[in-house]
Amino acid sequence: MSATPAALTAIATLLSVPVLLSAKGDTVRIAITGGDLSTPIEIVDPAVTSHFQVWAGPGTSSNETHSLNVDWSRGTVDPPKGLPFYEVSFVTTRQNPGTYAVRYAVDPSTKQGYVYIPGKMDAEYQDNVWLIYHGVEGHWFHAWSEWEKTANPLIAKARTTH
Repeated sequence: MSATPAALTAIATLLSVPVLLSAKGDTVRIAITGGDLSTPIEIVDPAVTSHFQVWAGPGTSSNETHSLNVDWSRGTVDPPKGLPFYEVSFVTTRQNPGTYAVRYAVDPSTKQGYVYIPGKMDAEYQDNVWLIYHGVEGHWFHAWSEWEKTANPLIAKARTTH
């Protein structure tokens, strides 16, 4: 008995769906905008962008304590009120959408950074959870020290007021 072309196509399609759904992607560009920046910041060096992965941390099989730009191990936090924040976009090799966005704020007196993972009421939420649902959306976290070492000098250099 031989299979029909339609049956073979259906089987091939069904077998490829898990591959498509599980395909992640690499972070290829990080953009920092807003706040008091005179110009947007773009990080495109693969040696840098590869450290800040979208598909790691809470809600993932790896469940790393440090990923994206967050120190997940410290739990949620209430940052000081009134800090200006920056929009940080992690552009990946995925398409439609391929960008995961968070907010980043730095306390000028302590130099401590904070990261907000957009929640259901935020514009970025739908695209973010299409890429990965961490299960901690809508909360602030301490920034990962590796992120602060990378971003803070770039932000200081690009600020309109020093």
